[in-house]
Amino acid sequence: MPKTAWVAGALMIAGMVAAGLWFHPDAMRQRRTDRPPKPAPPAPITYFQLEPEARVFAQYAGSASCRDCHKEAYALWKTSNHGLAERLPDPARDREAFVPSRTFKHGTQSTEARERDGRFEIVADGLSNRAPLTVERVIGNDPLIQFLVPFPGGRWQTHEASFDPRKKEWFNVYGDEDRQPGEWGHWTGRGMNWNTMCAACHNTRLRKNYDEASDTYRTTMAEMSVGCEACHGPMKDHTDWQNAHKNQNKKDPTLKPLNRGQWLDTCAFCHSRRMDLTGDFKPGDRYLDHHSLIVVDETDIYHPDGQVRDENYEYTAFLGSKMSASGVLCMDCHNPHSMKTLLPGNLLCQRCHEGGHTNAPIIDPVKHSFHKVFNPFVDAAGQPVEVDLSATDFKNVKETGGQCVNCHMPQTVYMQRHWRHDHGFTVPDPLLTKQFGIPNACNRCHQKPEETVDWAIAYVDKWYGEKMNRPSRERTRWLARARQGEAAARDPLLRLMTAETNAYWRAVSANLLESWAHEPAVTAALLRQLADTNALVRGHVVQSLGRLAEQPSPAVEQALRAALADPVQSVRYHAAIALRAVLDPQSPVGRELLHTLDVNADQPVGQMQKGVYYLARKEPQRALAHFQKAAQWDAYSPGVRHELAIVHSLLGQTEEALKQMREAVRLAPREAEYHYKLALALNETGDVAGTVAALEEAVKLDPRHARAWYNLGLGRNAQGHTFPALEALARAETLEPSDPRIPYARATILAREKRYEEARVAAKKALGLNPHYREAQALLQALAAPPGP
Repeated sequence: MPKTAWVAGALMIAGMVAAGLWFHPDAMRQRRTDRPPKPAPPAPITYFQLEPEARVFAQYAGSASCRDCHKEAYALWKTSNHGLAERLPDPARDREAFVPSRTFKHGTQSTEARERDGRFEIVADGLSNRAPLTVERVIGNDPLIQFLVPFPGGRWQTHEASFDPRKKEWFNVYGDEDRQPGEWGHWTGRGMNWNTMCAACHNTRLRKNYDEASDTYRTTMAEMSVGCEACHGPMKDHTDWQNAHKNQNKKDPTLKPLNRGQWLDTCAFCHSRRMDLTGDFKPGDRYLDHHSLIVVDETDIYHPDGQVRDENYEYTAFLGSKMSASGVLCMDCHNPHSMKTLLPGNLLCQRCHEGGHTNAPIIDPVKHSFHKVFNPFVDAAGQPVEVDLSATDFKNVKETGGQCVNCHMPQTVYMQRHWRHDHGFTVPDPLLTKQFGIPNACNRCHQKPEETVDWAIAYVDKWYGEKMNRPSRERTRWLARARQGEAAARDPLLRLMTAETNAYWRAVSANLLESWAHEPAVTAALLRQLADTNALVRGHVVQSLGRLAEQPSPAVEQALRAALADPVQSVRYHAAIALRAVLDPQSPVGRELLHTLDVNADQPVGQMQKGVYYLARKEPQRALAHFQKAAQWDAYSPGVRHELAIVHSLLGQTEEALKQMREAVRLAPREAEYHYKLALALNETGDVAGTVAALEEAVKLDPRHARAWYNLGLGRNAQGHTFPALEALARAETLEPSDPRIPYARATILAREKRYEEARVAAKKALGLNPHYREAQALLQALAAPPGP
């Protein structure tokens, strides 16, 4: 097996409400005629520049300035989860957690919470001397409270020991995990660092202010907690004008009301899983000018139908929903100040689904759900009664099976105590559970031994029949198959990318097409889709085309360069990443990219991104320093070890590369790709037997790993095992029929075995896939000559 430049394709690092119609709780019917906003015309490019902090904070007046004029809204906000998102310790609120002192065990560790001399303290494992740490800030309110303790370098760490104010008990947010000091996700590690992981969404207009050279923070904010201006934007001009014109009934020229799209972007800032591009979002800004949104992709962050799996908050799932596509926004259902729903239970959904909304189908909850439905407007005999909704107890309702949210917004628990509704408004489909392991709401509730997936399928088929064969089921099937690497998913993805009416799913399709981006038909389709009016779609198209950036065709290079001038920064970011090897760092988009790299440089993934940047720019030693720092900060991450091994290999440091790959395999022994890369590293040392053994483990773990089968064929051939070599190459060819190297490899082995006719067929197949394949041309010419004696 020839020595392999095994870097190609490996350094793919994961980058990581509404104005208008607000419903009063008494409004049982409201006719809405609004539609999703039409795409705005292309805006002029505004390249991001960070404003001076003093100038920014001077524009904020603080929430207290709103109280006198907005008494009702202020009162609702003050005690809400937003109003109490972050605060100083309060004896009236927090003493119950620390008095009396108590100790609880979790895994091999224990934590004590106590009060000493008027201070709240936590004593826990993680520091060498187990010294008590003083709680100096509190984040969260309901259903859990977490505590911040100061660390050197301007850091604040979020402790794993958390308090449940409902049950009045301490618990560990990691559950049964026994995270140890030194792990990225331990409470002393960067995964629980408040400055970068929590602060921006628990405060108002925060500046992280990280200094990479000293690895320190100088974090500041306009106001602690999620204040009024966190959603309404800076309001000092407004309060000053109002104070100067009291009782004059004049129109305030300082007010610039946000439109519905801007309100949604404001909520999305905190209620989404994303990569931060600027570190300085404010209400009124475009979300995609400040963030790169994480969508359904090859990872397990989301399920293929859009349901949340990992901790993803609400926005992304909502974007993929029919509600979002119909123009519904957050505050059509939530009070904008308390954030509670405007009406309880099915009353909220029925406000639109009983004919009060021009786009919403009329739904009878009883007939639709086939479950008992709680109805406060009738008595036990079914007779109508007058109801005071504010005095009705909805918390102890027994008939939960007929509640709309329990089927279409199933809950998942995060941080052990926080049950969150999925905002994808998906349809429960146990058939997709059986086929792809996607959870369904039926079996989330029905968990008796006899209530199997097949049992749920039988009821769903009986009740809904052909209605279940809806377009979203078919879409989910192809997305699931694409995530599994099935070639048959390519063409359906191409159709979804162009025909899907919901832009979110067009973006997902473009994202998943990256695996086939090198194929001419896919490349052409992606290039055409760059004309999509939706920036999320364009960004993921650029991301997929970026796979071709090392050796782009003229059309791809031209398209990527054109994307550098896109009016939306997230699109420019993906183009800049693709062209990082040749991008002028002093150009406006070059400076934007460097700013983004700096914003994220306090985390291991940010250091890896910097390493990739300098590696592409032919500065491997500089890249190595960033990868080493990432490994130091996240010593237990196999992915970091894998990337570090690649850099060592590029620098010719074979033994160090081998060491890092062995560590990656030790940390993730079930990851086929790491065994494959270990095989390539072993091959660099000439260890053929070790190479073959590692490749055999790779294909055992992932039978669809075409490159591993191909290299296994070459390795077995080097050992003189002809038949097993041909067998492995045949498997590779089945999995990757468009790769001409595989039939060429077969042809060389067959020729050596004097199976000349079979060798000719294989060589011709290689040339059919690549007419310019010189080695195949030479072999075919040699095979055309009569064999010697």
